[in-house]
Amino acid sequence: MSQTDTRSSLLDAVAAQARAELAPLVQAIDQQGQYPGDYMRRLGALGGFGAAIPREFGGQGLDLTSQIEVTTLVGNECGSTAFLVWCQSSCAWYLLNSPNVAVRERYLAPVTKGELLSGTGMSNAVKHLAGIERIHLSARREGDEYVVSGSLPWVSNVGADHLVIVAASIEGEGYIMFAAHGGLPGLEQHPCPAFSGLEGTQTLNLRFKDVHIPASAVLAHPDQFPAYMKRIKGGFVLGQTGMGFGIVQASLKTIRETNVSHAHVNVFLDDQGDELAQELADLKTRTAALAQLAQEGRAPLLDVLKARAQTSELTLKAANSAVLHAGAKGYLMRHSAQRRLREAVFVAIVTPALKHLRKEIHDLEQKQAVVEAA
Repeated sequence: MSQTDTRSSLLDAVAAQARAELAPLVQAIDQQGQYPGDYMRRLGALGGFGAAIPREFGGQGLDLTSQIEVTTLVGNECGSTAFLVWCQSSCAWYLLNSPNVAVRERYLAPVTKGELLSGTGMSNAVKHLAGIERIHLSARREGDEYVVSGSLPWVSNVGADHLVIVAASIEGEGYIMFAAHGGLPGLEQHPCPAFSGLEGTQTLNLRFKDVHIPASAVLAHPDQFPAYMKRIKGGFVLGQTGMGFGIVQASLKTIRETNVSHAHVNVFLDDQGDELAQELADLKTRTAALAQLAQEGRAPLLDVLKARAQTSELTLKAANSAVLHAGAKGYLMRHSAQRRLREAVFVAIVTPALKHLRKEIHDLEQKQAVVEAA
């Protein structure tokens, strides 16, 4: 089967599965905080986390653009679950690009196939590296192991039988990135306060107390960490665009449906459907080109950050427009437009948040200006 056929087959299967299996769960996910673990495992078996992963590791042998499209299709039905797909597929991306063979052999195939669900707890480290907050986990060497302590307030797609991939600082050496199983001694998981949305993402507070991490669970040691982060950052940031694209597409559907009966008054609203659809198409084209470069490890970071920022802006604009088009019905708790608005806000606040993105964009542009002036 050609790559084009493989891609079409995968996307058709993901879309059909999302309509049949995920759509009926959406209200429970959103309003009761139901975690769609069984759906996630079935999506993994279908290939939904491995579009960008080579076949020898259980993937589909396609590319990041295809993975973004998978996340988009899930987001058409549920933004919360699309976020989980990003978590899982990003962990596969981290493992694929690790310079350490042992951790790839140990975890990549089961994560790619959805046999081992995995959360990415890199929010704190990414914000720390951008100069926004201190790092919360610290490690010390003990023979061939690292011993980790500290806490992370919000980590999603985690549990006692899940994996989590996080980073910690080592005084005087830099940082490590590692995988930890939820059942490790010294690792506690606690509930978080209730969120206004995304309650079905199994987001927990993780507390590490002298947790021993063997070398076979390390994705990047201190001497590898800077180059490793540079290699993976473009891919995991662009991966989040699929969450936004799915929400935008669902919002456009609401706009079209309400215009059947209310176009005569909706025409007076800002952000009309045709304009939003064109902006989405242009952004998708640009993101696909950047994803191809990220796959090759050469996507310009500034362009990646700008595409991700525009995704947040467009998602907020489209979801807000959908609620206004729907009118009073869109303010009902059971209406999809109301849920989409809360999901859209999450796209703009999940790390890297819109304010974080704008800070990094500003910092990079300032550096470029200094170089050009010199």
